[in-house]
This record gives sequence, C-alpha cells and structure tokens, in this order.
Amino acid sequence: MNKDSTKKSIKTRIVSAAWQLFYEKGYDQTTVDDIIALSGTSKGSFYYYFSTKDELLETLSNVLDDFYEELAGKMEPSMNSFDKLLYLNEKAHEMIEKKVPIDLLASLYSTQLTAKGNRHLLDKNRVYYRLITEITEEGQRRGEIRQDKPVSEIVRYYSLCERALISDWCLNQGSYSLSSYTKEYMPVMMAYFRQESEG
Repeated sequence: MNKDSTKKSIKTRIVSAAWQLFYEKGYDQTTVDDIIALSGTSKGSFYYYFSTKDELLETLSNVLDDFYEELAGKMEPSMNSFDKLLYLNEKAHEMIEKKVPIDLLASLYSTQLTAKGNRHLLDKNRVYYRLITEITEEGQRRGEIRQDKPVSEIVRYYSLCERALISDWCLNQGSYSLSSYTKEYMPVMMAYFRQESEG
C-alpha cells in the first residue's frame, strides 16, 4: 500500500466513524475521542486532518462520493442508463435517510447557501458529478437518454431535482420517507429526458 492510499484510508476511517457517531449519538454528544476510538486511529492522525470536530461537517460530500463509487461498482454495465440514474438517486437518498442526521443535513444545506467560498456540494470534480456525466453520455450514445439536450444541462437538472427532494424533506423535518418519495417522484421529474425506444 503506498503512502497516499494509507493517508486516504486513515482520513476516510475518521470521516466514516464521525458520521456514524453523529447519527447514532447526535453531533453534540459525539466527542473527538469517540471518533478516534471508533476509527481506530490516533489523536495525532485526527488533528493532522481536522482542527476541530466542526470541520467534519464539511465532509458529507466525501461520504456521499464514497457511497456513489460503491454503487457504481454494483450496477450491471448493461443496465439502461436512464435506470442507472434513478438507481443512484434512490439508493443515495435511502442511505441519507438511514445514516445522516436530518438536522446536520439541513444545517449543511443552509451554510452552502450562504458560503462565500467553495460550495463543496457543487464541486464539479466530485465523484458524483463525474459519474452522473458518464452515465448521461453513455445513455445518449445508446439512445436511452435524449440526445437533443446537452449533457451538462441534463446533469444540472438531475442534481437540481435531487437537491429539491432533499431540501423539501429537511423543511418537513423528515415527516415522510425520503427514499419512498424519491422512488415515486424522481422518475416523473426526469421523464422528459428518457428516450423512448422505437418499435
């Protein structure tokens, strides 16, 4: 294992442990020592990557991107590209509902609205954006996704729909199932871009 992958695995373990604890114990009840213990790392390692526990709140995009990479590996290459987009959306929202505290999610979204600098959820270099772009391009090549709209426009609309579903769920304080609602309405929201097969 090279030095970079060791570094990445330590940071990933810290981030993963932190979000698990935030969900199970609550953010305020989770201590840095709890995170270090669960991640099996050291205090030195923690403070090498993070100055405070608060900084971990900005790592949700990393947690989601790790999950998207996992999902990408589970999809059959032959699966319809439009269905791949729906699958990613449904599974990600299922994971968010089960593993991300809604108050932290709402807080993250609100800080992204007022952020002066980098809005990391909108970072086009994220695994999320690269994956959605690749699937959309594949879908256009295969004739499964409309070709008369630019890939960038479809990706932008897709991510807009995802954020709308999450924002509304947060506004309603999780009073309904995000994954069930997503499963029912994302296909409706995206239907315009599906290329119906001829014949």
